[in-house]
Amino acid sequence: MHFDKGTLLVDVLPAGGIAPYWKWDSRVSKYRCDALHYADIAVRGAGCSPTYNHSCARWQAVVWPKAELSVLREDQAAAQQAWLQTPRGVVVMPTGTGKTEVALHIMHQLSVSTLVVVPVRDLMYQWQDRIQKRLGYDAGIIGDNTFNKRAISVTTYDSAAIYMQEFGHEFKLLILDECHHLPGSFRSDAARMSMAPYRLGLTATPERGDGREAELFHLIGPIVHKLQLSAARGVTLANYDVARIPVYLQPEERARYDGYSTEIRRYMAERGKTEPGFSFLELRKEWTKNPEARRILDAFHAKESIEDRACEKLRVLEDLFRLHPKQRMLIFTKTNVMAREVSARFLIPCLLNHSRKKERKEILEGFRTERYPAIVANQILDEGVDLPEAKIVVVLGGQASVKQAKQRLGRILRKHGDARVMLYEVVCSDTKEAVKSRLRRKSDAYEGTRVKRI
Repeated sequence: MHFDKGTLLVDVLPAGGIAPYWKWDSRVSKYRCDALHYADIAVRGAGCSPTYNHSCARWQAVVWPKAELSVLREDQAAAQQAWLQTPRGVVVMPTGTGKTEVALHIMHQLSVSTLVVVPVRDLMYQWQDRIQKRLGYDAGIIGDNTFNKRAISVTTYDSAAIYMQEFGHEFKLLILDECHHLPGSFRSDAARMSMAPYRLGLTATPERGDGREAELFHLIGPIVHKLQLSAARGVTLANYDVARIPVYLQPEERARYDGYSTEIRRYMAERGKTEPGFSFLELRKEWTKNPEARRILDAFHAKESIEDRACEKLRVLEDLFRLHPKQRMLIFTKTNVMAREVSARFLIPCLLNHSRKKERKEILEGFRTERYPAIVANQILDEGVDLPEAKIVVVLGGQASVKQAKQRLGRILRKHGDARVMLYEVVCSDTKEAVKSRLRRKSDAYEGTRVKRI
């Protein structure tokens, strides 16, 4: 058996019946299967002949230059032990409760070649820095126009999906941070083409809008440990209050909003008469070839823009600045356009998806040292990136999902003494934002939500 471009090849199937994994490849006259099945085939036996040749692995033992790891809390130690019993599966813990620390302890204990996979470049460098500080190892970087592969390496999901066919047999431990990003036809190759028998998924929110979180069981393993946000609140994470501030569209905004809504409803109703079950997804598919579909989609985006950029939101934000004059404030928006409007209106730095690494680092450091009293960002800070302490957070818009809302909460809930965190959610009443806000309040993260008018 040998590794070939993210798959395993054998000449003859061994006795014992592991045939379900294998498919005959007439191009090379061999049996082929995805590399992720290596653990079942070779490590766990699964009916494999004892004389079968498994020499395709190129794993290495790792000697750590140092080990300056913090003592795990009870919940972290429970997560580590639960994973070591398999050792394949997903650890679900709220953002800010130390999933990375659990992973570093596992890396230190196993001391094998490891690939850490993350969703964004900032998190890739953050992991490299953490490994250097805690374990003294200068991890390799694969991504961001760099290809420096070492026994311990960090990469992004996109880079892993591209290059795993080359080195999927070289890493024995695969750590998939924010693993809810893994399912899908492209990124799932990052796990499918790896031979790693040890697989650790880390996430605060395994749920996905498309329901594909079930793929995590196949690609990584089952959920082996889960800590609820409500259990960490006030213990590991800071206590917090969530205040919803309803705002209303101006008469001119309301007139345009209702006009677009009527236009969209009429079109969908007419299409439904001749095409029962016609959905918005099908409408999107017609965007390139149907002028009417483009017109309705333009109306939909214009309607969303009115919600997102409602004038009253900026007035409320101004009031919040006055209410908390000497406290650092982190502001989240849905779009780049709204983030820029807030930045220009209040003269505060703006972090966007296309901001360069140097610019992001400078802005976050300025926020940490209080050179900037506030910063505004779109969705770039939703996941992974460690943020400086901020006790006031404002979300301008209610379109975020429960998952996104939990991620944003976790960014700022790391416990510092007994200080409480205040999250303000500014939502347009009588719009889709209000509907999504009501759905979020059913989550354990939003228990005790208060409606506050300013």
